[in-house]
Amino acid sequence: MRIITGIYKGRHFDIPRSFKARPTTDFAKENIFNVLNNYIDFEGIKALDLFSGTGSISLELVSRGCEQVVSIEMDRDHHRFIQECFRKLEGNNVQCIRGDVFRYIKSCKQQFDFIFADPPYALKELPTIPGLIFEKNLLKDGGILVFEHGKEYDFSDAPHFVEHRNYGSVNFSIFRKEATASL
Repeated sequence: MRIITGIYKGRHFDIPRSFKARPTTDFAKENIFNVLNNYIDFEGIKALDLFSGTGSISLELVSRGCEQVVSIEMDRDHHRFIQECFRKLEGNNVQCIRGDVFRYIKSCKQQFDFIFADPPYALKELPTIPGLIFEKNLLKDGGILVFEHGKEYDFSDAPHFVEHRNYGSVNFSIFRKEATASL
């Protein structure tokens, strides 16, 4: 696993063979971040990485200059691996939380500029996740949600949907919280 760009560009981390996580491929990660550059400037923002897996996206977000990254992963070994990666980078703007994503979403009081969610494709609650994020108001006005999912899902009719991107077997649906007009 490698960091695509930013201050840690080119850094590699060897994922243990025992991991069950399916990291977003470098090809898909590079392409989706190229698309996201048209939507958001990562410098100085607050980001949330749900179902962090190997931590690949969290590492990328820190490298691109996010002020704060919150990484949520339930698996003990994966969580430990993510923490170790950030220790190697000496990153102090990352909060690695070992816990259930759904519990986190329900109890979170913070808002983020950017959220990346990559649940296991077989997760039965997968289709409910974008709605939960908006229902719990986790995105700031103008905030972006990138939702990685299998090809059998179509979110084009969902509220806040902006566009769909496909890179091989990896599908991304992009959502945006519209800015509310202030009086």
